[in-house]
Amino acid sequence: MLRRALLCLTACLVGAASAQTTPPRALQSAQLAIVINDAEPNSVEIGAYYRAKRAIPAANVVHVSIPGKPHRLDPAQFAALRAQIDRQLPPGIEALLMIWTAPYAVGCNAITAAYSLGYDAEQCRDTCAAGRPSPYFNVASSRPFTDVGVRLSMLMPTESVAATRALIDRGVASGFKIAPAGAYYLVTSQAARNARAGLFPRNGTVAAKRLTTHTLYRDALEDRRDIMVYETGMAKVDKLDTLGFLPGALADHLTSFGGDLLGGDQMSSLRWLDAGATASYGAVSEPCNHWQKFPHPTVLLKHYLNGASAIEAYWRSVAWPAQGLFIGEPLATPYRR
Repeated sequence: MLRRALLCLTACLVGAASAQTTPPRALQSAQLAIVINDAEPNSVEIGAYYRAKRAIPAANVVHVSIPGKPHRLDPAQFAALRAQIDRQLPPGIEALLMIWTAPYAVGCNAITAAYSLGYDAEQCRDTCAAGRPSPYFNVASSRPFTDVGVRLSMLMPTESVAATRALIDRGVASGFKIAPAGAYYLVTSQAARNARAGLFPRNGTVAAKRLTTHTLYRDALEDRRDIMVYETGMAKVDKLDTLGFLPGALADHLTSFGGDLLGGDQMSSLRWLDAGATASYGAVSEPCNHWQKFPHPTVLLKHYLNGASAIEAYWRSVAWPAQGLFIGEPLATPYRR
């Protein structure tokens, strides 16, 4: 009975995406602030490139100094950083992009969640407990801060200037034309990481968007060149070097530490961007396998197909995001039309 209800829900959500004729207006560049770490030369260079590529107003550029690239901040350090950022924001800012790889965590929280929702100390008492619900979950608003009090945030990694320039270029290119694409959902042999399998969309085609959904029973996708969405559950995803991601592609894996970007225990979410995806998501601390702590596959697909930007679609898809880090190019909108 539960599985039938979930299948009905996913079919209805995808049907709504294909039937809607006027997509909601996506986040605009004038609503996005970018935060540059003046202590990191790569952040400065990439910030200038991104501002030019996305026509970010000069007033929307925030400068901070975070020496040493610490992976995690403590709550007091983060509170000081957040206050410094907020003092520099002009009116009308609905979302924020942090241009650095580290810091990416605040205690057990992801830095993006700590900024957008406030630091959640209760989650850190038991990282496997249920999370605090996001008021932006499945909400179709391109003014998240104005409408629900959530200023969205994303992190853009800076380990390689060349790689991040390519990431930015993919995001920009996503807005030019809709290409035939596939959305791939894998049910793998790592059973505990299949918590989202019942939420996968049904196999089928959304003709108006030229996109086909596929649920596959295997541990890795191989030799596909039309990927717009790839979601799976694995500690390490193999065969990424055989894949072709389209501009604007979203990809993530349900595992414990994908958002521990520079850790070594499991595959970092950075590997998705290295492989050609435009945005991704991962947990910075042990979340256990609550599906609510990861992107809901059908909610993510629905909002992306309805014209939301990558940052909006990803944030709308996570019900309990305290431990989840959003990374990539936020303004990618392959389905804005």
